[in-house]
Amino acid sequence: MAFDFSLSEEHKMVQDTIHQLARRLAPQQQALRQRIFKDQAYPEELWQAVAEAGLLGCLIPEQYGGNGLGLLPMTLGLEVLNSYGLGSVIHVITGMDAACILRHGSESQKQRFLPAIASGALKLCYAHTEPDAGSNLFNTQTHARREGDTYVINGQKVFITAADVCDYMLLVARTASPEQAKAAGKGKTYGLSLFLVDTRAKGITRQLLPMQGLEGCQQFALFFDHVEVPAENLLGPEHEGIAAIFDSLNPERVLAAGMALGMTQLMLKRSVDYAQTRKVFGDRPIGSYQAISHPLAEIQVELEATQLLTYRSAWAFDQGLSVGQVGHYANLAKLKGADLAIRSVDQTIETHGGYGFSEEYEIIHFWTAARVMKTAPVTRELILNFVAEHALHLPRS
Repeated sequence: MAFDFSLSEEHKMVQDTIHQLARRLAPQQQALRQRIFKDQAYPEELWQAVAEAGLLGCLIPEQYGGNGLGLLPMTLGLEVLNSYGLGSVIHVITGMDAACILRHGSESQKQRFLPAIASGALKLCYAHTEPDAGSNLFNTQTHARREGDTYVINGQKVFITAADVCDYMLLVARTASPEQAKAAGKGKTYGLSLFLVDTRAKGITRQLLPMQGLEGCQQFALFFDHVEVPAENLLGPEHEGIAAIFDSLNPERVLAAGMALGMTQLMLKRSVDYAQTRKVFGDRPIGSYQAISHPLAEIQVELEATQLLTYRSAWAFDQGLSVGQVGHYANLAKLKGADLAIRSVDQTIETHGGYGFSEEYEIIHFWTAARVMKTAPVTRELILNFVAEHALHLPRS
């Protein structure tokens, strides 16, 4: 059979496991969402429950304490978790870092980090964006200089999610300048390296950024002042971290799309439940009005289309397709997922009218969370540039 769109029994098992977890937490769900969206803190008991359910171990083989099911099962699990409003970007970031360690880490690094990630004992963040470079990797200014068995890191990062609660960060730094790369006859990707850095290391200063829209966590500016990192924490070859970086960014975009799918499902359920019972004119529920039902029906159509695209992107990663092939599908899934999440929250507010802005109904909390997805982890415009150049072969923007 050339195409098979059915989910395997393993896939369904992951979905059922997370559904069961959410149902067990039914009496606490509203309080948990309060902590996630209003307090910007992800409940530790929920994190541990997700880990015990095996979701954090999907990208980690059994020999390192995981279940090795893959990115697609993890995406399906995050989709379900977010359909109850119980997800967090910390799952995405820790997952993307685990994928990178598995594919590019030394055996020692895998033994040190992967079992603790799978068990929920370690949380990881990702430090890439800089104030003057934005998300442009090639303008990275943070640098790492080797001194014997240690790298000394100086520089600054910004918009680093959950740096206060994560144990380690996957840090992008320069180990060779663009001038050194040119002198060595190398391309612009040369000179970037990845490090696993203890977030409590001496010389790291955190500055809280007062921001909204991130489920269960906060963002920080980080300052590195002669931070010493053991050379054994270099992930992959020195100067050649670009492949490892994209083996983090692609899963990040796929998992972000999975979160968007779950949020869309939650918003649709809230809208449909309300539209079936709310009566304004006469004895007919507002769901019978096409002004209400048609936009919701269109979102359902887009949801199913975006699910197929997202699942395909996760499947491509699990099948070991090239970084470029996976990146293509991951970018498309992230763009469609973010657009759909925004549309679904907007229509849910519209369906509820004034109640859509009431904190008691919770819907308004999802507005900023959905809008963030359009900008992070990669902007819509950058994705369109990527598609225009690499899929349509138009001149580089």
